[in-house]
Amino acid sequence: MSQKTVMDSFRLEGRRVLVTGGSKGLGRVIAGALAEAGADVAVVSRTLSECQAAAQEIAAATGRKTAAFAADVTQAAEVERLAAEVEETFGPIDILVNNAGINVRGASHELAESDWDAVININLKAPFLCARIFGPRMGARGWGRVLNMGSILSVIALPGRAPYASAKAGLLNLTRVLALEWAGQGVTVNALCPGPFATEMNLPLLNDPEKYSAFVAKIPMGRWGELHEVAGAAVFLASDAASFVTGSALFIDGGWTAQ
Repeated sequence: MSQKTVMDSFRLEGRRVLVTGGSKGLGRVIAGALAEAGADVAVVSRTLSECQAAAQEIAAATGRKTAAFAADVTQAAEVERLAAEVEETFGPIDILVNNAGINVRGASHELAESDWDAVININLKAPFLCARIFGPRMGARGWGRVLNMGSILSVIALPGRAPYASAKAGLLNLTRVLALEWAGQGVTVNALCPGPFATEMNLPLLNDPEKYSAFVAKIPMGRWGELHEVAGAAVFLASDAASFVTGSALFIDGGWTAQ
């Protein structure tokens, strides 16, 4: 038998992936990248038609098996239903990417309670609900990967981001807790922590020249991230190449948090 090469360790043939919020933005890029690496990919969001379109595009581009599901991953009953539906029609999940997220910006004293609840629910509660369903099932099979979508705001603060920064900081520590709980079961749990990327969520910044310039000024590389630049990091953490990496955060931020 030939020895496995380092490049082989990045391949994901035989693995099944579920990406929440996988129909657009960084989630869509990650879903496509994992399919390119050989995985079969399922995408889920609240809008089935968007997931179906993304799944069809990924299948056409990569030749991999894809699937689309609709669920509100902030609701435990919905996540339980999703898990049952996914396993019945797509198969057991080996790699969970908790990517779904929203942001509501504004000064803390101006934000409504509903703003706080919405951001915390999708960015922190939903990853917990999904991980607690899929993680133990991975552990029972002896192999698994959980990737949580953190942020530079997992470790720094910006004004006007109270709910989002709180959620992302909490998500980073949730990542560490789950990594410790599942370390002996072949399941790794890590966080991807991007800086500013040109996603739909960041349109308010992209469309404001003053705010855009202020962000660029804080990035040592002098530019925002391009969507494809998250792909390699996701493939690494999802693969056997990262078999001894757990409880970690990988920052993709052009040097912002190095300052």
